[in-house]
Amino acid sequence: MSEEKLLIDAELLIQKFPGKGGWTYVALPGLKGDNANPFGWRQVRGRIDQYELKQYKLMPMGNGSLFLPIKAQIRKFIKKGEGDKVRVQIFEDFSAYQVPDEILSIFELIAPELQTTFLQLKGSEQKAYIDWIYEAKSMETKDKRVDLMLKKLTKGLKHHQSLESD
Repeated sequence: MSEEKLLIDAELLIQKFPGKGGWTYVALPGLKGDNANPFGWRQVRGRIDQYELKQYKLMPMGNGSLFLPIKAQIRKFIKKGEGDKVRVQIFEDFSAYQVPDEILSIFELIAPELQTTFLQLKGSEQKAYIDWIYEAKSMETKDKRVDLMLKKLTKGLKHHQSLESD
């Protein structure tokens, strides 16, 4: 555990970028982007209040510093929003993305031939599919998303790509 590098341990103000659809975030003073990653992202793990972050991306603000996006799901969990203060404790995270056992079981039971296709995607693409599936509020929506993921993988598509109707 001594290899872990604490990046931030502070109480920070939740802010929101202006305009419709503006991100809710906390600015991370003194923390710079990683030039080895796309857009200078940094992958971290840690906590926002009592909410645990795993393999979470810090985003560039444009002035060389980074911000921590706070998704609606997190704000709802911690019961805080713009103007509130949160305790942020984050560490650098160099771990490889781990596909949940539940998803691996789905591939094994329903579409074993697509598991290889899925595992050949970059970790960020795998995570995009998985996060999208697990953000579903109902089991019915989750099942529909799994079906759509399998259809997209059959056509070699990434999460952000649309299925064209045949």
